[in-house]
Amino acid sequence: MKIITATAPARAALAGNPSDGYFGKTLSLALHNFEARVVVYEWHQLEIIPPPSEGRVFASLDTLAEDVERNGYYGAIRLVKASLKRFHQYCRESNIELPAQNFSVRYQTNVPRGVGLAGSSAIVTATFRALMQFFAVPIPREILANWILSVERDELRIQAGLQDRVAQVYEGLTLMDFDRAYMEEHGHGLYRVLDPLSLPSLYLAYQTSLAEPSDVVHNNLRARYDAGDKEVVEAMQELRSITDRAAIALSERSWPELSRAIDDNYEVRRAIMSIAPGHQKMVDAARRCGASANFAGSGGAIIGTCNGATYEELKRELGALGCRVIVPKVQK
Repeated sequence: MKIITATAPARAALAGNPSDGYFGKTLSLALHNFEARVVVYEWHQLEIIPPPSEGRVFASLDTLAEDVERNGYYGAIRLVKASLKRFHQYCRESNIELPAQNFSVRYQTNVPRGVGLAGSSAIVTATFRALMQFFAVPIPREILANWILSVERDELRIQAGLQDRVAQVYEGLTLMDFDRAYMEEHGHGLYRVLDPLSLPSLYLAYQTSLAEPSDVVHNNLRARYDAGDKEVVEAMQELRSITDRAAIALSERSWPELSRAIDDNYEVRRAIMSIAPGHQKMVDAARRCGASANFAGSGGAIIGTCNGATYEELKRELGALGCRVIVPKVQK
């Protein structure tokens, strides 16, 4: 029996976020502290088996209500189903004839939900990887990221950008340029893999009680950008510049400049988007320790350079807010 296991890591943005959906530039890393895992094996019918965490048995009505508020009504199974449909579409459009072999899909993830670490796209990426191996269908990385995005954006109508998918497909540390002219000509952005060993000491902190769906966070921003809101359009250009500064600081190992770029990114974001009080407290706590701080994604998690601050200090200050603090694991 053929059994394929594929994984995809979480993602944390260092700079440029959220300009990826607005022809901007971002610098992101694949976060191997967490991952989504998908197993595909031969079976007599096509079957999707959800993990126990997507349960149908609850301790009480309160527990059910809390689960729905945090995870929604459908859980991650809709991501897997949409991924299967899009993979099938890719093969049809590419004139790839798949063998008449049914299969079973099992999936699980330990990526914290709703804190901006790209847990949803990790499940989609892992599903695509498993299907590509199972059916021996290669998809170029730059094209693969587009199809992974299409699962949420086009199939499920969830507002999203390419950054998460590119980071998870390329892994490591990736500099991404979503220049409009380049994308219109090539059909994808310009992606450059950087040496993760060039990174200084980083921390990541997250608080699951502050979880909020990314499409809720970004919907108003999209409407303002599409309407030509000057403040938003100029902010996206500023975020491109900040990403350039961060990339240069990395290449020159100028940690003070990298720290300033990370902090500046957050301030630009705060100027155009509403920041939940709990999220602001996380940033303030990290900066009190001397660390830089920016959202790792849509909110609920922050990342930054330690700047001499110890993990014990960060754990104490952020732990008082209910946060977990970890050392990001970045693979070369």
